[in-house]
Amino acid sequence: MRLINPFINDERGGGLVEYVLVIGLIALAAFTAMTTVGTKLNSSVTSISNKLP
Repeated sequence: MRLINPFINDERGGGLVEYVLVIGLIALAAFTAMTTVGTKLNSSVTSISNKLP
């Protein structure tokens, strides 16, 4: 138990974990937005190309 106690009370890595979580959430939001925009753009281009003679 004496080996574990110093790690339980140590909060030095807490800031890094928070930054990693924020960056992960931003990356997930960016990926979702790009996927949605890409799908809509592909649909628009397909629609325009189908209307051309």
